[in-house]
Amino acid sequence: MLYSIIMPRRSPALLVPLLSASSPVTLEQLQRALGHASRATTFRYLRQVRHIRSYNHNGRFYTDPARQRFDRFGLVSLGGVHFSRDGSLGATVLRLLGESDDGYTDRELRDLLHVAAYPCLRAAVRQQRACRERLGDVYVYFSADPPTAEQQRRARQTRLHARLADTLEPAVIIAVLLALIRHPGSPPGQLARHLQGHSPPIPLVQVQAVFERFDLHRIGEKRGLPPADAAERVLELIRTIPPQDKS
Repeated sequence: MLYSIIMPRRSPALLVPLLSASSPVTLEQLQRALGHASRATTFRYLRQVRHIRSYNHNGRFYTDPARQRFDRFGLVSLGGVHFSRDGSLGATVLRLLGESDDGYTDRELRDLLHVAAYPCLRAAVRQQRACRERLGDVYVYFSADPPTAEQQRRARQTRLHARLADTLEPAVIIAVLLALIRHPGSPPGQLARHLQGHSPPIPLVQVQAVFERFDLHRIGEKRGLPPADAAERVLELIRTIPPQDKS
């Protein structure tokens, strides 16, 4: 009888105020709220109330997701403790890959999540829950859904080409345009092969960037301009490059 007076009656409701606080709580704090309950007992009560664990600090911290204001990525940080509406880091990475417009690199996810994402990315690819492709000098990770992945891949390539187009050396642009005159109608991949041996090397991604910058896909196509007109059009593009940049 005395024991029941000293010990408060255990209830999952005892955990709710702690989980609803503005600061995250630890398992030890939850144990104390239950009268220094064991870990097993605390986990049993914890399963009966709404909560998520932090995806950093080895999941040491807890909070009530309904009390938090998640950002547009479904993330919230309380000090140096990071939470996701998905709970685990692995589930968060998969959701972000599925929602992304153009996929993620490992670095981009690390900057977004503030933790290393590569182990989760590697596991997702191994389990065929994500795919990856080398674009430029980095690997980009995409959704495992083929139609979604294709849209993401095209968006990433467009973004990459746009960035490259702003930094292309005039000499590279002229070399690609001259190669197109010699090989009218060639797509970027074929033109890159024609440029093999060029010094300095001109990789495919730069050829694609030139095509995007000048909308070259239509020049010399089967149903487009005749070869002579296509060549003249390319020469016109070369003339648009300022003289000081051609030297």
